[in-house]
Amino acid sequence: MVPATALSTVIGDVTVYAATAEGPQWVSGQDVVVEDGRIIAIGPGAADPARDSPRVDGSGGHLIPGFVNTHTHLQQSILRGAGEGLPLLEWLHCVGEFTVAATPEQTYLAALAGGLELLRSGVTTVVEHMWPSPSEQVPAAALRALRELGIRVVFGRGIADRADPSRKWGMDPRLVQPLSEVFAHIDQLDKELAGSRISTALAVPNPRCLTPEGMAAVREYADATGKTISIHLLETGTDEDMCRLHAACSAVDYLDAGGLLGERTLAVHCVRLDEYGRSVFAERGVSVSYNPLSNMRLGSGVAPIPEMLAAGVGVGLGVDGAASNDTQDMLLALRMGAYLQRAHHRRADLLGFHDMMRLATRGAARALGDPATHSGLAVGDRADLTLIRFDRDFACLPARDPGAVLLTTASPRVVDTVWVDGEPVIRDGRSTRVDERELVRKLVGMQ
Repeated sequence: MVPATALSTVIGDVTVYAATAEGPQWVSGQDVVVEDGRIIAIGPGAADPARDSPRVDGSGGHLIPGFVNTHTHLQQSILRGAGEGLPLLEWLHCVGEFTVAATPEQTYLAALAGGLELLRSGVTTVVEHMWPSPSEQVPAAALRALRELGIRVVFGRGIADRADPSRKWGMDPRLVQPLSEVFAHIDQLDKELAGSRISTALAVPNPRCLTPEGMAAVREYADATGKTISIHLLETGTDEDMCRLHAACSAVDYLDAGGLLGERTLAVHCVRLDEYGRSVFAERGVSVSYNPLSNMRLGSGVAPIPEMLAAGVGVGLGVDGAASNDTQDMLLALRMGAYLQRAHHRRADLLGFHDMMRLATRGAARALGDPATHSGLAVGDRADLTLIRFDRDFACLPARDPGAVLLTTASPRVVDTVWVDGEPVIRDGRSTRVDERELVRKLVGMQ
């Protein structure tokens, strides 16, 4: 357990990206008071001089909400560059062989490296989408790493019930196990993770991997437990083609008929989500995880994000796994998420800083069970925070417009301190919990 004092602090004289009645805005000269992992006060001189909580000098710094990375595969953090130049299905076969052969030790190191990279780019919450695996040791290894890092996690346990060696209408047979065993394992994990920063979710590889009976079982279990369902959907045309060929309906209608489209559904990618699909998503309350770098790397296309937002679909930002993105840098995803849409639509005024910050912090909140709707920091929020110092990187100076600088030039070099639940898990750009030199030594030894 984390000592209570680690969950309380005062960040003094800092510029805050604050929630206001007029929308989020930068407010300078603020004290942010954290107690028991929550923000209890924001304002000039808000800190009680008599308090004995640790104090951080925030002068010259900018405090923002921690980013929520809505999609990744941390096992891939030791597969950077894998399958370079291959289209999605061929790439999946390439990466899939590693997934089948992955050992607990490889998974542990991959999750530790990928999770640390996320933290160092300002991420405080990650939605991890593990591939199905009959091994309980593999997810246990990933969870051990994530608990050591101190990051908040929505941990998607992989699930599938249709096997197909081609992976066109099903999952690699070596990774499929009875749904009853998967549900029992998730129940066991929930008991083990009680009181931690990690909750569990259901991670469905794609609609092709669940039979109608499997979808019904997943829906029933998710409803009974209140869990998020994360599912890759329409990353390319394969989902649509296979559902029409085998089920005589669209991929969206296939999932809708199976009851998998709801307010706790997080649909990942959705590059090919058409107007009809967007209307169904809006009606059902489905959220989308936008993964621009992965979509570019694999040549999948450009997700219709402005059209989704106009239709009322909630959209969060994701980095995807390091085998299809090659980094876990959320600040890079923030930038490329805007730039990709601007290039595609030939408009420089699309997805500015405030828009992208919403995607990166609150955009998929409903799917993750987060009741908060505001952007920016407010009293009562969890103290998942990131302190940015532009003077750590001359490429960000002078920072005349902090939002514009964060969007256009910021890198993990400017991330000074990251708090999760008020605990500083990154300080001066380094982990407070993990021996980084030892991690580097072990990763180098895997070459």
